[in-house]
Amino acid sequence: MSVKKIMYARYGSVVVFSSIFLLLAFITRTTLLIADFSNVNPDIVCILQIYFYGLFYDLIALSYFIIPLVLYLFFIPDFIYRNKIHFWIFNLFFIVSVGILVFSCIGEGLFWEEFGVRYNFIAVDYLVYTHEVISNINESYNMPLIISEILFLSFLLFWGIRKFLKNTLVHVTSFKTRLAASFFLLMVPLISFYAVDQDTLEIKNTTYANELAHNGMYQLFAAFRNNELDYNKFYISIPNKAAFANLRTSLKTPNSVYISNDPFDIRRQIKYSGEEKRYNIMLITVESLSASFFTRFGDQENITPNLDSIVKKSLFFTNFFATGTRTVRGMEALTLSLPPTPGYSIVKRPNNEGLFSLGSVLRSKGYLPSFIYSGMGYFDNMNSFFSHNGYETVDRKNFTEEEVSFENAWGVCDEDLYAKAMQISDDAWRKGKPFYNFLMTTSNHRPYTYPEGKIDIPSHSGRSGAVKYTDYALGKFFREARKHPWFDNTLFVIVGDHCASSAGKTVLPVANYHIPLIIYAPEILKPQEISTLSSQIDFAPTIMGLLNTSYVSNFFGKDILLNEKGRAFIGTYQKIGMLHDDTLTVEMPTKRSESFTVSGLQQTASSINEDELKDLISYYQSASYLFHTKKDKF
Repeated sequence: MSVKKIMYARYGSVVVFSSIFLLLAFITRTTLLIADFSNVNPDIVCILQIYFYGLFYDLIALSYFIIPLVLYLFFIPDFIYRNKIHFWIFNLFFIVSVGILVFSCIGEGLFWEEFGVRYNFIAVDYLVYTHEVISNINESYNMPLIISEILFLSFLLFWGIRKFLKNTLVHVTSFKTRLAASFFLLMVPLISFYAVDQDTLEIKNTTYANELAHNGMYQLFAAFRNNELDYNKFYISIPNKAAFANLRTSLKTPNSVYISNDPFDIRRQIKYSGEEKRYNIMLITVESLSASFFTRFGDQENITPNLDSIVKKSLFFTNFFATGTRTVRGMEALTLSLPPTPGYSIVKRPNNEGLFSLGSVLRSKGYLPSFIYSGMGYFDNMNSFFSHNGYETVDRKNFTEEEVSFENAWGVCDEDLYAKAMQISDDAWRKGKPFYNFLMTTSNHRPYTYPEGKIDIPSHSGRSGAVKYTDYALGKFFREARKHPWFDNTLFVIVGDHCASSAGKTVLPVANYHIPLIIYAPEILKPQEISTLSSQIDFAPTIMGLLNTSYVSNFFGKDILLNEKGRAFIGTYQKIGMLHDDTLTVEMPTKRSESFTVSGLQQTASSINEDELKDLISYYQSASYLFHTKKDKF
């Protein structure tokens, strides 16, 4: 059949639409490549791979996207299809479809600007939590301009193909022809569903290039499918008994004794000698607090003057890492002391009630644990998770209007959050109970808006201003907290939930997981820098150590202050890694592993160390096993 006949036949509309889809995908990929060219290896082979692999994923995404159109073309009879009224209905359908494509392309540009990746799990959340997200978009971007651009580009594209589209609506197409064409077009996505995944084609060791080679719509679809990745199915595994035997050896410390001979039981009796301390704990988890914001780590903008001063009077952990790239990953690690299991954070999964958490341990010791959040706690399932794991929950709905001086899409400003936390702490003190408050801030989050007149950078002018306001609010909080009777007996912990940016040239860019851990208690602790390699899963055991409290532990982390040599766990929702000394070992969901030598900001590929790989497998496989067998309950 000639090209002209194909274009003029009923299924010519599929050809027209496919051409627009592939053109927009090409333009999007090229625009993102130009925008981040410095982060992509400017090698001709790599560039060709980006476009050839990209075309492959574009075609797969297209095959899914046209399913409704193909089914429509198959079922609608000729006498309706060729009707004049149908002509206008079909045109409207086409304009809307093209508008969705244009919207997706512009959305991908904004998403890339924020996260440095194509659509992924985060985009799925953005579809689920529409109120926060729409408010955030409205406050962050010029939406009238963006909508005008979408409408203009959609109309322009439609105007260019209107004549071709009209021709497809006048020809008779037999049922046999429709059946054959539809069968072929529907078999492609069906086969792809089972035969193709996100790692079918991969550019090795080049994260940015891999992201560019993917198709955003396909990534979004894959994220919906893979909210949890079965460890044994997707990753290198060993017999469970061997994994636990190795893990039990790794977790053993001089002050611990296993309470059972069961090979799948990692509960240890942790013993500390001397008097148990009843310090209050104020955990301040700061949105997107990268270590790179601190003068200590090379920042020259002076955007954290209060924090720079506080670290000199604190236990300052300088070699500390976030386990993931999302807030819920930080919460998971800080609360449960678990490595980042593949897929969604446990905070968002079903059957996550009654787990062995720091809140539950401290509640059993007579503490009053509270989760205090600036926004609405239904977001990311936070209220449900914390309320079912030992915490009282306090969120935006618990603030009176008089208690709110400023708020944006994500919640009240940090100053208001800290004022609320002091109220809750006062209540616990009056009851004669020690408190453990888990605070989650939001001011250092796009749209980067905060009360005017507090700092010398105008609100809504970018990340630096948000960081400086975050620092200002912390400085004010500590000045106010000093006036309260519980201040001298409180451990104030400041930690990032994740870094401001996690994208990089390598599979897991270690530098983009580096966050601060600060424990400030001027009447209790002597200032000290601790350089032991550690990550968020080590927070809970370290706090229990500072309380000098003996307890039965199911934590995967260790007391950093008792370990001279540590390790850190970092990951995305698919790639999981362990950093030990200068070696990063990574597992992919294709039963493949990689290794890198890490030196500062540089990572170079290296040969796999089998012992390191076995340790990595033992931690992640065992964590997955315990969660799915419900043996990680409190």
